[in-house]
Amino acid sequence: MQLVVARIGRAHGIKGEVTVEVRTDEPELRLGPGAVLATDPAATGPLTIESGRVHSGRLLLRFEGVRDRSGAEALRNTLLIADVDPEELPEDPEEFYDHQLIDLDVVLADGTEIGRITEISHLPSQDLFIVERPDGSEVMIPFVEEIVTEIDLEEQRAVITPPPGLIDESEAVVVSSRDEQMESEEAAEETDEAPKGDA
Repeated sequence: MQLVVARIGRAHGIKGEVTVEVRTDEPELRLGPGAVLATDPAATGPLTIESGRVHSGRLLLRFEGVRDRSGAEALRNTLLIADVDPEELPEDPEEFYDHQLIDLDVVLADGTEIGRITEISHLPSQDLFIVERPDGSEVMIPFVEEIVTEIDLEEQRAVITPPPGLIDESEAVVVSSRDEQMESEEAAEETDEAPKGDA
């Protein structure tokens, strides 16, 4: 099975390095030196990774045969594709490959349907599920334990307990006037307690 593991971004420097947008949970395995990757468009590849390093939080790769900035720029927006055994699973049972999560139904704990996972976005701080709602709109759900409480691959579903406002903006928690009143009363008390100078 072929999976997209990264997208090449802009050139970095003048020696053929490129930035990449990582789309795999295991970049050290899929994007390590010596890895040979197919590409989309296919005519660009295959590409063999010569070296990689992290710079300012971004992964930089250099490919065999790409030695200058113009060669690196020519690769921009190319998708890097790895061959993955569909039966292969991550070592950690709490981790999942993107292909296991794509197309899972997203439901609330009570079974209410939210939508279907169409994409996984790997950000530096966390991963996001891009979920297509039944009406065609999209919602982004952080893939964190507090929100995604269960991944059931047999049932092909992800169970979530979203905070108010994540799924439906009309449910967003707004500071009530009572809370504001309490805050102003607390501020007034602090003012009363402040030491007073000689009059």
